[in-house]
Amino acid sequence: MIGAIIVTHGSLGEEIIKSAEMIIGQQEKIKSVAIRPEDSEATIRENITKALNEVDEGKGVLILTDMFGGTPSNLSLCFFEENRIEVVTGINLPMLIKFSTERKKGTLSEIVSTIKEYGQKHILVASQILKKERSSL
Repeated sequence: MIGAIIVTHGSLGEEIIKSAEMIIGQQEKIKSVAIRPEDSEATIRENITKALNEVDEGKGVLILTDMFGGTPSNLSLCFFEENRIEVVTGINLPMLIKFSTERKKGTLSEIVSTIKEYGQKHILVASQILKKERSSL
């Protein structure tokens, strides 16, 4: 099974895991690393390393971060290893749910492609959807 770490500003990662578990049930091998303003770079790296060791079963680990260019993303990129550890930014709840339901079915690169597409597909603007529905009536 592919493991996952959600590295975010504050407790966003922990909360998005809780939200996913409300919908799909308890998940194994998914950890969060919260980055706080007072955390040193060394502390953050240590926390990510610890989480990696806890979720890695040899099938790969996906690190999901909240936004590209932020501290969570920048420090997570240091852990990238081709075909072993991948970093994807812009986590949302649909991505995490899709990851949780697909992570036993494919390779790390296949899962990354799937969740990226799925996450983007589920970013919607309500007015555009409603406008399409009204025009089809």
